[in-house]
Amino acid sequence: MSARTPVRGDTEQGGRDHSKVLCRRCGADVPAAVAADTSTPSPHQTYENAPDLRRELHQVLALEAERDGRQARSVTGPPADATVVERAWLLRRAALMDRMALNDPSPGPVGAAVQTGEQLVLHDRLHPHLVAGPNQPDAIGPDFSHRSYVRQEYTAWTAAGCPGT
Repeated sequence: MSARTPVRGDTEQGGRDHSKVLCRRCGADVPAAVAADTSTPSPHQTYENAPDLRRELHQVLALEAERDGRQARSVTGPPADATVVERAWLLRRAALMDRMALNDPSPGPVGAAVQTGEQLVLHDRLHPHLVAGPNQPDAIGPDFSHRSYVRQEYTAWTAAGCPGT
């Protein structure tokens, strides 16, 4: 009989504890229910009705110019809540970078998607009342890139009529 090397997550009896899974990034035990969260839509579901990449890029750049004061706000009507507008810009930018990384999974686009996803998460941690999807930023599981969270929020944002734009 050979000696068995314990694996993190094994039970005392030597069997695997299936209520936990190992995080691929850090090796920590993560509840399987969190890791198996299927409420996050697929990229296809998320972006199937999104504007083409070129149009979305122009719209995100226009929002950034309005946000920075380089361009007057083009929408007439009552002023929008600055926090909601900021979040819409962060979300659209993160979704745009996610879509670009889906088209080109090289380090540059993927890095941009990770960075913009993290910026959205940081904003939403400060303003949890603006989260539109079913999960808070840190509840999606071991997706440290936050791209699943971006997809969840983009799906909920479009379903709500794109507030803040």
